[in-house]
Amino acid sequence: MPSDVTPDPMDHPLVFGQRMQVFRTRRGMSRTVLAGLLGKSPSWVKQVENGTLHTPGLPMILRVAEVLRVRNLGELTGDQTMPVDLFIGPGHAKLPAVRDAIDDFPFAADREAPSAAHLSARLASAWSARHSAPNHREVIGGLLPGLIRDAQLAVRQADRAPERRAAQAVLAEVYGLSQFFLAYQPDSALLWRAAERGMVAAQESEDPHAIGVAAWLTAQAHRDSGPAHFDAADAVTLKTLRHLTPLLPDASDDVRAIAGALQFEAGYTAARRGDTGSAWNRWDTARKVAKRLPADYYHPATSFSRAVMGAHAVTVAVELHAGGESVRQAAKADARTIPSRPRRARHRIEEARGYQLDGQPEAALATLDKAYEAAPETIRYNGYARRIILEETESKSQVHRRRAAELAVKIGVLAA
Repeated sequence: MPSDVTPDPMDHPLVFGQRMQVFRTRRGMSRTVLAGLLGKSPSWVKQVENGTLHTPGLPMILRVAEVLRVRNLGELTGDQTMPVDLFIGPGHAKLPAVRDAIDDFPFAADREAPSAAHLSARLASAWSARHSAPNHREVIGGLLPGLIRDAQLAVRQADRAPERRAAQAVLAEVYGLSQFFLAYQPDSALLWRAAERGMVAAQESEDPHAIGVAAWLTAQAHRDSGPAHFDAADAVTLKTLRHLTPLLPDASDDVRAIAGALQFEAGYTAARRGDTGSAWNRWDTARKVAKRLPADYYHPATSFSRAVMGAHAVTVAVELHAGGESVRQAAKADARTIPSRPRRARHRIEEARGYQLDGQPEAALATLDKAYEAAPETIRYNGYARRIILEETESKSQVHRRRAAELAVKIGVLAA
């Protein structure tokens, strides 16, 4: 192997520190940045990587895995008896059917496609069902295959340009819904395929709302790929905002909401970078957009609304690793105002991250219990929740260990 080739972290002889260095380098992260995110010094990172310090305990291994977005702990530790997937949940039983629909290539003569209006009504019903269901992947996993195929067919059968653009707009948003089903499942290539097809369909539609939703989802996909992709996330977000801004004075609530959601996404990425000023400035800009929306408005794809801004503030504080501020923001946010069960569960997980950052593991576990009550599938697929639970199974407190173990069994991380 040439000396300048990065070794494969699955190569058995590599020890923990070397594996950590490989993943850090692949993420485009400096030792200083990794150290800051772990609450350690750059010299500590260097000593772990060069083997001067021994492999840290499980709680720190879990934090390293979270920061570096290492999905399987076995890849980081070299111990294949530890095949815990942090950021990939269990493959859902309906995943093959959704995959087949996305990969299908319907011919225009197969059958008559439903109208764009009919598809839009079905899409709205699917979003409503997702928000009200505790096991939301089960629900939309059953609806998506038919919806995807019908939307694909509608595009192919559209004869006139206006009809084709309308069908493309619906297809783009159907691909958007599919990404909520595919996220954190063991087929990242399929997720990216849906994201890219959604963006192409949105651009073909020329519909501002469809373009905004596709950009919002694409920016998240880039950001979740690690620090090396933050610039790509910002490029998508800011370019789309420049496209939408001139349209906002006469825009619908949905278009104004997606612009607000994109403002927050820019703040979210800034928080991931550690840019406190930009993160909170973007959050405040988004909050002002939300205040101009009707009090009961709730965007189906992004959850953008007045109700979600408190939850967004918790997320910003958590991503900035500000434990005390996270707890203060959590105290101000009212989860009960969030009408979506999966989004409410996601907020509870963010609150739990804040409590753990603030040194309150008991409150973190109690909050994760609330997340499970709201939407079991959300916590089951969430890497941050899985990390907190696994970390607390190693707690010095017997009470914490027992409570964490019970949660771990519920979400399938540990066997009963």
